[in-house]
Amino acid sequence: MVEMDRRHLLRWGAAGGGTVALAVVASLFGCGFAEIRTPRSTAGQVDFRNPLHIPPLAEPVIDEQSDDGAHRIFELTAQTGSSQIVDAGPTETWGIDGDHLGPTLRASRGDTVEIRFANALPEATSLHWHGMRLPAEADGGPHQMVEPGQTWEPSWRIDQPAATLWYHPHPHGQTEAHVHRGIAGMFILDDDEEQALDLPREYGVDDVPLILQDRSFDSRGRLVESGRRNNGMLGDTVLVNGTAEPVLDVTAARTRLRVLNGSGARSYAVGFADGRPMTMIASDGGLLPAPVELDRVTLTPGERAEILVDMEPGEEAVLRSFPQELGITRGMADTTGSRDELDLLLLRAAATLRPAPPMPERLVPLESLEEREAGTVRGFELRTNRINGRLMDMDRIDEVVTAGSTEIWEVWNSHGQPHNFHVHDVQFQVLTVGGQAPPPELAGWKDTVYLPPHEPLRLIMRFGEHTSTEVPYMYHCHLLWHEDQGMMGQFVVVDPGDEDDVDVAPRLDQPDLGSAEEHGH
Repeated sequence: MVEMDRRHLLRWGAAGGGTVALAVVASLFGCGFAEIRTPRSTAGQVDFRNPLHIPPLAEPVIDEQSDDGAHRIFELTAQTGSSQIVDAGPTETWGIDGDHLGPTLRASRGDTVEIRFANALPEATSLHWHGMRLPAEADGGPHQMVEPGQTWEPSWRIDQPAATLWYHPHPHGQTEAHVHRGIAGMFILDDDEEQALDLPREYGVDDVPLILQDRSFDSRGRLVESGRRNNGMLGDTVLVNGTAEPVLDVTAARTRLRVLNGSGARSYAVGFADGRPMTMIASDGGLLPAPVELDRVTLTPGERAEILVDMEPGEEAVLRSFPQELGITRGMADTTGSRDELDLLLLRAAATLRPAPPMPERLVPLESLEEREAGTVRGFELRTNRINGRLMDMDRIDEVVTAGSTEIWEVWNSHGQPHNFHVHDVQFQVLTVGGQAPPPELAGWKDTVYLPPHEPLRLIMRFGEHTSTEVPYMYHCHLLWHEDQGMMGQFVVVDPGDEDDVDVAPRLDQPDLGSAEEHGH
């Protein structure tokens, strides 16, 4: 009966029954008021005319070298600013060491990094190092809030492979808004194995960061923070590194694009408008075992991919986001933007290009985590802004993990709308998606992964040696409004024998995820 009423009301709204019917729908189904949305396309309609902004590399204030690695100290300040992003006029934005977004940080495996983070904003915020393995006290989650006028100084040693990571605010209940206003940046890690490969690596020239974010602006050019739908805020203008209608002048026959989905709600299926192939060499946590040729790669919020694209002298290529197959209904796809087709960036090759070396056949060996090593299997169901039936509680510990242990986490989106799953402090490997082996683009290290509705994912991960019985890490949906609404939990990593020293919330009854996977549900 409810479904009949829902269809009737939607038909009435679409036929002109208007905002009353849609408000009733929103009230009945808890989705918040939003108008019916149809897919949009900017394919072939973007006037690419603005040089792509390349975030500067942050210069450490101290960079001491030793046989054990460098000791690098970075000073960062969160501040308000004003940015001319669209022609209509300037908009108030937030940034790190500037008006909008932040610099790219860079360090190598073995380095000790210290951050001196000052908050010059009018409200408390935090700075989370997404994808980084580090002590919980340095994680920058909602337990490390920095009040206005205060400074936070985390420090840790880099002990993970070369990868494209990023940083963003993580205040509980306000993450979407703080990221939307402009605070985000990349954190690139290097190591000897990556350096030994013949890959493009001249930052900003043939090794280019691309931070994809969608935003809406009013008639005066100001940012609009409203219109949340099932996934959160969707923008009608796609920015790359904060640039609208961007152009990248290409000077090499092969260019490395480090693509980050920095949006809060929108997913992108990134490929080229002319159908040319691209080569994916890395995912969230670093290089893949071997290059993977693709025509598109889908990135949900928080995910990254490094891709190589080859070009001929004088040609142009448009990077485009195509409609995505996310396993959701057509109506849900319309309201969450996954049927949109959006032009992102124009690549314009020079008349003479630096030649490209042969493509490496292999990249780096992958240490495959073995299921037999996993001593614990945990289940996580995501539904209606809850994980395992609970809303996020800053004072509740949901899981206790033993340092150095290998675990399998079975994660299930039992909801009909898009969700993904991000775990702090670890990189994991995807064992299965809906009972099947993952596609090649999911064959490497991941920290964020899409959860198709009703298709359980089995993830395997090995936890590090950073321990605390007091300070937790997070796991959550990385669609930022879902996270803010409570789709997040907390875990601590403790030394062996300390598991009983933590007061853990009792688990609610959980679905049998193993049975669901066996039957393909």
